[in-house]
Amino acid sequence: MGMTMHDLDLALLDGWQHGFPRVPRPFAALAGTLGCSEARVLEGYRRLAAQGAFDRIGGVWAPGAGGASLLCAMAVEPPRLDAVAAQVSACAGVNHNYAREHRFNLWFVLTAPDAAALEQALRTIEAATGVAALRLPMRRVYRIDLGFGLRGRRGEGEGARCASAVSRRGEPVAAADRALAAAIEAGLPLASAPYAALAQACGRTEAEVLATLEGWLACGTLRRFGVVVRHHELGYDCNAMTVFHLPEDRIDAHGERLAAQPGVTLAYRRAPAPGWPYALYAMVHGRSRDDTRTTLAAAMRASGLDRVPHEVLFSTRRYTQRGGRYFRALPVADLPAADVSAADAPVAALPVLAQEAAHVPA
Repeated sequence: MGMTMHDLDLALLDGWQHGFPRVPRPFAALAGTLGCSEARVLEGYRRLAAQGAFDRIGGVWAPGAGGASLLCAMAVEPPRLDAVAAQVSACAGVNHNYAREHRFNLWFVLTAPDAAALEQALRTIEAATGVAALRLPMRRVYRIDLGFGLRGRRGEGEGARCASAVSRRGEPVAAADRALAAAIEAGLPLASAPYAALAQACGRTEAEVLATLEGWLACGTLRRFGVVVRHHELGYDCNAMTVFHLPEDRIDAHGERLAAQPGVTLAYRRAPAPGWPYALYAMVHGRSRDDTRTTLAAAMRASGLDRVPHEVLFSTRRYTQRGGRYFRALPVADLPAADVSAADAPVAALPVLAQEAAHVPA
């Protein structure tokens, strides 16, 4: 019996967040495993992309692969929050921008091809908004895995597998490969022969492109290669960032245990900042606040963090979610000046898929 379109949507999103085919005609390869035509697979991905279900099909870089990134936090007067968030999101290097429940209520990640460009972009944002930002650089990654199972919860053994697979730093991208890295970062074209299209754009052969991808995955430069879903649109719209204050000599041990817990999608160590003593971070994404709290509480107990001073910052608004720009140059920023007299109209919420697609039965 053939798959229904709803079944096909799930298969396209759920089955290929890791290990997307690296062959000359990947969509035909998917069609062969799913029992449908290449045209139907391509139509499905194009429709899901238009709905906002996924950001791109492409690579997710490991720390150390290239470029620079920085987590930033701002304490914004609540009446100005939407207006300041719009100014932050106007910077092309901002790939995540969220409102959270805290005095530091605006959190964003800034990416750039190098540290100098990143600092210049952040100073431009601070000047435009009139708000200083906490600078919270990464010190160690324990786990980064934003793949989301749409048919049910992750398996109990998946935490340890993912933690060990992604905690290591990747080999840097060679200078000669940066144009290809920029293309991979932007995502595959939804065409029958996407790797050939990338090769033509980068002045390479298709075989060279495929061999380079395999090399990046083998040495850890790419953490994964596949469909990068947009978790809000797929029902994981309740996320909490939890931060822990620990003695210096205990952070790594607790971080490694935390990274192995089911439901923890991100675990990492960052430098503290004046007025912000926290160094260990964890993210949990859930379909409800209760679901997220339950998962978080279990992870904290299992990793010995339930009695450690911590804060839980639930997100209240997503302003921006898009791929980083580690290899693509940032446009010259020309952000509007801050309006300190009144709050602007709220930024429109991002679209959400239909209820049937957002809540998939286990």
